[in-house]
Amino acid sequence: MIRFNRHKLDNGLRLLHYQDSVTKMVTLNLLYNVGSKDESPQHTGLAHLMEHLMFTGSKNVPKFDAALQRAGGSSNAWTSVDMTNYFETLPAHNIETAMWVESDRLMALNLSDESIRIQKDVVMEEFKQRLLNEPYGDLTHLMHSLTYKVHPYQWPTIGKTLDEIDEMPREVILDFYNKYYSVDNLVMCIAGNIDFEKAVELTEKWFGDFKPSGIAPRNLPAEPPQTEPRILRVERDVPQSMLLKLYHMPAYAGELYPACDLLSDVLSSGNSARFQQNVLTKSSILTDLEACIEATLDPGLFIVRAQLNDGTTFEQAEEIVNAELNNILKEGVTQYELEKCLNKFHAAAVFDNQSYQEKATRLCKFELVGNADLINEEIDRYRAVTIDVIDEAARNLFDTNNCSTIYYSKKQ
Repeated sequence: MIRFNRHKLDNGLRLLHYQDSVTKMVTLNLLYNVGSKDESPQHTGLAHLMEHLMFTGSKNVPKFDAALQRAGGSSNAWTSVDMTNYFETLPAHNIETAMWVESDRLMALNLSDESIRIQKDVVMEEFKQRLLNEPYGDLTHLMHSLTYKVHPYQWPTIGKTLDEIDEMPREVILDFYNKYYSVDNLVMCIAGNIDFEKAVELTEKWFGDFKPSGIAPRNLPAEPPQTEPRILRVERDVPQSMLLKLYHMPAYAGELYPACDLLSDVLSSGNSARFQQNVLTKSSILTDLEACIEATLDPGLFIVRAQLNDGTTFEQAEEIVNAELNNILKEGVTQYELEKCLNKFHAAAVFDNQSYQEKATRLCKFELVGNADLINEEIDRYRAVTIDVIDEAARNLFDTNNCSTIYYSKKQ
């Protein structure tokens, strides 16, 4: 049981607190309820660009990282389709430095033409490295544009094109910052060697005077059910051909989400998983075969990825992959397989909650999902999954009409 405290400021900021008296450090984690799904189709990559711009300095902190480093701290951040997270770790007695720099960039971020230009160049270089210059770099683009036709998950977090990043208008960036970077759109956690009363006092001191933006609830278009198979064929200069089977699956809070997660583990987690035992050890037509899921707040994707050996045709690969998925539908999952995967999940969940830094991030994420108490309920939620529930999830997933297939061919 992870014991934590809550406090909500009058302006809407949600504070979570976890005390760890063993360490001499503290982590300040700020999770903004904004991701790439909040962008317009004309200005994709904005949430990720905004993450970079948050490190350009502010009115009273011209060099964000330098101020933290002088206090013995470090910082980092990440952006996803659903949220943007920032965190600092530093000696507990210097916690106010982190509060100061975070409140200042929330109040008066440096969004000059020069800082925007510099960060655009940085993000564009990242785009080139990750997507244009890496084998299979465009897979995320292809997967999401094929499977999503309405929902903004159809574009990746880094953006659709270099031009959209390069030509992002300053006024669009300012509007995004003013709208989403607000105390009433923020979940904060202070974790480490600090008591609850001090955490509340400092949060009220540094963030209590901020006015809420009154941000309206999201009204995103729901992706309609897929009613027929979709196929995409591409040819690229890559080492090996790849087959991808993509299935729409429930959102994180969905009733069948844990079953889908466990099903991916039954198929490909470890040497005793079905893909390893029934395909990779018995045949040489594939060099790799895995299943994974996207843990998204709106309905995401269950992904099956097969790496083809030289000389293998897509027909051969698809036949052997479909055979394993059909076996799941016909025979179901055994109780032994379910218990094994549940035990692995349990161990991983306990490990993830070991450090105060991880607790800070996970508490914020669970609070954003709906309730930070989920950090103590997650294992029970998975333990409630039965064979029948996994069978239901498999039937819903592996419907032919729910499948999108990408034939990613090695250029000859």
